[in-house]
Amino acid sequence: MTRPLLVDTHSHLTDPRFLGDFPAVVDRARQAGVVGAMVVGTTAANSRGCIDLCAGQDWLFPTVGMHPCHLQDEPFEASWREVEEMAALPEVRALGETGLDNYWKEVPMELQREGLRRHLELGRRLGKPVILHCREAAEQLLEMVEEAAKAGPVAGVLHSFAGTLAEARRGLAAGLHISFSGMITYPKNEELRRIAAEVPSDRLLIETDAPYLSPQPWRGKRNEPAFVAATCEVLAKTRGWTISETSKLTTANACHLFSLDPPLIPNRLK
Repeated sequence: MTRPLLVDTHSHLTDPRFLGDFPAVVDRARQAGVVGAMVVGTTAANSRGCIDLCAGQDWLFPTVGMHPCHLQDEPFEASWREVEEMAALPEVRALGETGLDNYWKEVPMELQREGLRRHLELGRRLGKPVILHCREAAEQLLEMVEEAAKAGPVAGVLHSFAGTLAEARRGLAAGLHISFSGMITYPKNEELRRIAAEVPSDRLLIETDAPYLSPQPWRGKRNEPAFVAATCEVLAKTRGWTISETSKLTTANACHLFSLDPPLIPNRLK
């Protein structure tokens, strides 16, 4: 049987939980068929770490940004200037993780909105997609995305989607992709699977959000890129597709959205 080709569109491989066995994590990812993984930045310092980690790795692609929950971890204006500089680097494939979070309530919403606005504007200016985090703030986030979409479709992704079908449709109408994480594998998440069945095939992505949100077989343990295969399998069943069809489609979508280098993707995907 042909091994699936997978892209993990959202991981945090700079997390300290990977320090002890990173080579083994890489090996397991390769064995699972992972041909690419986005390594997502959360602060200016972390974004630099993402760039450094990806250097020399032909399957890892960095993003740079300031997560809404970490906007006060560093001096905001100085950090933003660093993000702007790094965002222009050719190896950086996306802006973010940005967005809005009304769950933790540690960062003022007005500052979060300013951070999101800047990421959206910078993404448009550089022609790079935005990676959007949303937790208990869908209405505010979607309103800002829809405002940005008045200038044309917004390139980006609602990552680790856990919202409603109406929210997914609003994001899609604004131009966004929808990415599903290990949460789609949890037995009780029937509604999330129903939503995944309705997303247009050219807007579907899969991810791990490693080290968080492990799929059902590893729930409660550290997540890693290899486990995106389990999410792909459940998505395939949800859509009535084969695993091969699902992996090829979601990987092609990832390559298109994030401008992943064609030479790094096996010929049978093209």
